[in-house]
Amino acid sequence: MQLSRLLYLVASAIDGVHDIETISHRVSARYGRELSAENVRYLVEEKLDPLGVTVPEGQDEEEITAPRSDLLLALKGHRIIFNERRAGRIARSLAWLHRPTVVVLMLAAAVAMDVWLFGFFGAVEPVLQVLDQPVLMLVVFGLTVASLVFHEFGHASACRYGGARPGCIGCGLFLIWPSMYTDVTDIYRIGRAGRLRTDLGGVYFNLVFMLAMTGAYFATGQQFFLATVYLGHFEILEQLMPAVRLDGYYILGDLAGVPDLYGKIKPILLSTVPGRRGKAARAEVVGLKKSSRTVITTWVLTMVPLLIGELGYALWNLPRIVATMVRSLTAQVVGTGDAFVNGQIAAGLIGVIGCFMLLCPMAGVVYLSVKMGGRVFRAAKRSTDDKPRLRVALCALALVGLGTLSYAWVSGVTPEPLPKRPPIAPILQPGVSTAQPPARQATAPGPQASPSGSSAALPSGTASPGASGSASASASASPSADAGASASPSAGPSKKPTEPTGGQNTTGTAPAGSPPGPSEGPAEPPTSEAPSSAAPTTDPPTPTDSPSATGEPPPVTP
Repeated sequence: MQLSRLLYLVASAIDGVHDIETISHRVSARYGRELSAENVRYLVEEKLDPLGVTVPEGQDEEEITAPRSDLLLALKGHRIIFNERRAGRIARSLAWLHRPTVVVLMLAAAVAMDVWLFGFFGAVEPVLQVLDQPVLMLVVFGLTVASLVFHEFGHASACRYGGARPGCIGCGLFLIWPSMYTDVTDIYRIGRAGRLRTDLGGVYFNLVFMLAMTGAYFATGQQFFLATVYLGHFEILEQLMPAVRLDGYYILGDLAGVPDLYGKIKPILLSTVPGRRGKAARAEVVGLKKSSRTVITTWVLTMVPLLIGELGYALWNLPRIVATMVRSLTAQVVGTGDAFVNGQIAAGLIGVIGCFMLLCPMAGVVYLSVKMGGRVFRAAKRSTDDKPRLRVALCALALVGLGTLSYAWVSGVTPEPLPKRPPIAPILQPGVSTAQPPARQATAPGPQASPSGSSAALPSGTASPGASGSASASASASPSADAGASASPSAGPSKKPTEPTGGQNTTGTAPAGSPPGPSEGPAEPPTSEAPSSAAPTTDPPTPTDSPSATGEPPPVTP
């Protein structure tokens, strides 16, 4: 519990022995301003008694129903990971990252990283590759846990840099989610700047971790590092939201100078709305300074659009995400079932583990979608009670948004899924093909294709005895230039002509369908590769009516 300095002095002066008059003199001397006995009585009865800090005169302590913490918001099963001594060593070794010059460089690098990732590379493609490989999901999960630990290192090191002493680092369960914490109680003896640095230290270290993952990608080329970077953005936005037990709650409290924000954010936001409801909210927060209300309103109005932008980016890529998830899970289930049918029990059991690893993120996406959708629906329903026009307007806006997204999904405006890749760890995906998918080749428009409809290699250079008795190498650039060419043009001509050696005559194998006989004319060096657009537009000539490479009619076979 955090008290103002005046309340703290009053509470510390109450000892159950001295009367109100004596307490008022003692507090006045310490506070530097004169407080009457009535002032002290008001603070005790209206501020300290309701908080359970003091017990009203004449009542037993056990009869007092002081406010209790909501056990739903408490950590359960918490364990200490790093004790105070180890946490202090870690904080001391990382404190240099909070120097102003280093912070500016890190923030600039983070901006450049996001511009490159979202504007040029594409942030969803690494996630799609991870969704296709169970082993990569395990790797990304491990990196995400590492980022949570590094987040706590940020709080501890910022506390140390500000001159305070960090406590232990531990973990527990918050509702049903794993959560970590750092004891930074000592920061309340330093100024607001030190508290803000400590509050922001975790999110700042998330950025440092993401930069390290980006560097690992450039060093190794493994895209699962970028998937960790993309998921780290959601972790940062979640932490910056002003909700209980998140960093944004403490950041906003120290930034606005309001120790207990719980229950004040909603009336502060409503106070900006004109009308009867806004007037009632303004009366509720009249005790807060205008600067505090402005800071809180600006923070919330900044964070909500950022969160909406991240969700919109994910929704835009939802078809390719769902298609990749369904494709990978279908192949995994079919392969695992085949392993059991064929009596491969060990492979089937390992395949079940792979299925579980694929199902976990899918179940998480469905759960979060249902939870967030239900929360938005209930909030919209409550806010539009007795306001049918507003409810109709919200429904129309929701239908327009869903219709636009649905049209983009169906019409193919959104990006397509990535091609299937062979498994990295085949042991986790039994029955899934390990063959490389066929490469996508762009076909340039040109003359009509060959009658066979398939491409074949041009005959390699052949040497046949010529009239001069020396070897000659022939390599046609197109089927019409050589009677020995195949019926279909080549996608890429051969570049390995047979070199003549010494003075011997070297003979090559004639292609199928070419007439036997010596080649006429002088020897020519093999020509360079010809583009596929040089293919003939008519059927290739037969050996009986096509001219030879030298322009003379071919010899007639008796």
